[in-house]
Amino acid sequence: MEHALASHDLWVILGTAAFLGCLHTLMGPDHYVPFIMMSRAERWSWPRTMWITFLCGLGHVGSSFVVGLGLGLVGMAASSWEDSVWAGWHEWRGAGSAWLLIGVGAAMTVHALVQHWRGKVHTHVHRHADGRLHVHAHAHDPAAEHAHVHLAEGPHSQDEPSDAPPTGSRLTPWILFTIFVFGPCESLIPLMLAATAVAGIPGSLLTALAFSVTTVATILAVVGVLLYGVERLSLGFLERHAQALAGVSLVLCGVAIRFLGL
Repeated sequence: MEHALASHDLWVILGTAAFLGCLHTLMGPDHYVPFIMMSRAERWSWPRTMWITFLCGLGHVGSSFVVGLGLGLVGMAASSWEDSVWAGWHEWRGAGSAWLLIGVGAAMTVHALVQHWRGKVHTHVHRHADGRLHVHAHAHDPAAEHAHVHLAEGPHSQDEPSDAPPTGSRLTPWILFTIFVFGPCESLIPLMLAATAVAGIPGSLLTALAFSVTTVATILAVVGVLLYGVERLSLGFLERHAQALAGVSLVLCGVAIRFLGL
């Protein structure tokens, strides 16, 4: 077994797994756009965004890992994968995750637009460096009064960073997690089966590890870099439509998966 783990074929598989983990993430905007847009729309903190991204990334690779490990244990060959019922189920999962993105995004967009048209009043909370809170409530109606409620005396600025709890739905991270768990990693399972043939289950586990590390690391890196830029981007009047824009981005990601094969 030690000889098998040191074989040239296994190292080729491991290198391929690491490369494809990075490549399939970069080529699939659905791996990072939802986190960036939802973070902006629901005002998640940077640590919260990265933590949710990390968990969703683990769920994404984890679901395919379980299938690949199970098929390796029952002795399925990599050459049998394409014609197996499991490959068809895997493809169905991919289509299902795309439609989930489209459905959730459409519902979010409609809800956000309806709330905007109704002129629903909402609040913004700002925490100052010295711990004082500043709360103001307003409706997006030009004629509506913009009311401020001060919880402590002293100067303040609405441009200061907010440490207030996120205002978005607590269900949103779970919805994203469900979609990512449902979405398959297309290349992971055949790579694991090929590694099983070369070096047994230990080789399969190493392959899954190489693929998972590069996939999750790439997702985190892309989200972190793009989020840094997006947070400094002023949307102007579109800021009030951040929820709707996030919904549209989910729809576009789903369309890209389902109809463009990304």
